[in-house]
Amino acid sequence: MPLKILHILSQRPDATGSGFFVQNMLRLSAAKGHENYLMCGVPAGDIPVLDCIDRDRCRFVLFDGPDLAFPIPGMSDVMPYPSSVFGELTEEQLLAYQQVFTETIQQAAKEFSPDIIHSHHLWLVTAITRRILPDIPMVTSCHSTDLRQFIECKHLRPQVYEDCRKIERILALSKDQSQMIQSLYQIDSHRIDIVGAGFNREIFNWGPKEALPIHLLYAGKLSFAKGVDWLLRACRQVAGLPVQLHLAGSGGGHEAEVCRALAEELAIPVTFHGKLSQPQLAALMRTAHIFILPSFYEGLPLVLFEALASGCRIITTKLPGSHELLKNVRHDLVQFVNLPPLQAVDRPAPEDWQSLEAQLAEAVRHMVDLALKTPAPTASEACELTTSHTWERVFSRVMTNYRQVLRA
Repeated sequence: MPLKILHILSQRPDATGSGFFVQNMLRLSAAKGHENYLMCGVPAGDIPVLDCIDRDRCRFVLFDGPDLAFPIPGMSDVMPYPSSVFGELTEEQLLAYQQVFTETIQQAAKEFSPDIIHSHHLWLVTAITRRILPDIPMVTSCHSTDLRQFIECKHLRPQVYEDCRKIERILALSKDQSQMIQSLYQIDSHRIDIVGAGFNREIFNWGPKEALPIHLLYAGKLSFAKGVDWLLRACRQVAGLPVQLHLAGSGGGHEAEVCRALAEELAIPVTFHGKLSQPQLAALMRTAHIFILPSFYEGLPLVLFEALASGCRIITTKLPGSHELLKNVRHDLVQFVNLPPLQAVDRPAPEDWQSLEAQLAEAVRHMVDLALKTPAPTASEACELTTSHTWERVFSRVMTNYRQVLRA
């Protein structure tokens, strides 16, 4: 039976992993005959046009505009667009945020009359939704950045803890994330299902690699939490290699400025591509030999699936989600960089930086040596490695949770 699904996201649906997750849920549920409605936060002067849902089936909270006078608070403290930081919002801003989302969610529910709600992030807007719509079955996808906010913003925990514990089903990206949810929110494991995350195999697929130069690629926000400054410092030590570094993604403020300044000092060529569409990123990945994700905090990074499917070798930090994804991939295709205990949730202590830079530089040298001998895995290998991580598989697992909630 077709369902009426209300999708709720507190930030832009056209950027970051959670936004792409929402888009794929919208696209696949519509293909299965379900009816969708999207409520999300967007900048007043830059409302995105999505190909997965009609504009008249959306309701927006407008930031930097008529609804709220400040930029969208990001689930990460550095977003690929102008944003606020939850931990720095004033009491007045928080009250306004909660009031506007309360009113907009109520309007969306009244207009659409959903059978089920699928919200994203175990955080303020999800808590509001559960509080004001207690009788509508609800599932929530966790994306890890919400757990970071819970850890960092102790003053906001009372506003989310009890209401998030009342959600019928939580959708986790990985086993490690599921365990964190259980620990932080005291939610029983039988109410949490690991659905994972996926990639669009119609966009991200294998491409042949040229022999030289060896193209190194990072894709994501230009931020310290993602380790971009670490990557650039490590690249000081690979000056003699036939490599070119590509940075795909946007960022603003001090952290992006530092990254650009570090890049200017390097002896190897560096190209900043800015924000790319999914097809543009896929085209860049098909030419890249090595994909590098030096992040200090991740849930289940979708970009690793996309890079593998495109025939890239991988260098990534040995975070639980990344290791869970890639632990069975053979060693000449994936190299993990071990992290020390972090000083903050997403930053190493100063005394560990020299060792970290040396480790990452050595990982780059090793993978470049392999790429010089064999530029890429074969197309069949790339397909085999990623076949269980498509959005179709993820949506099937999500639908199972919808049915369980509706039967309860």
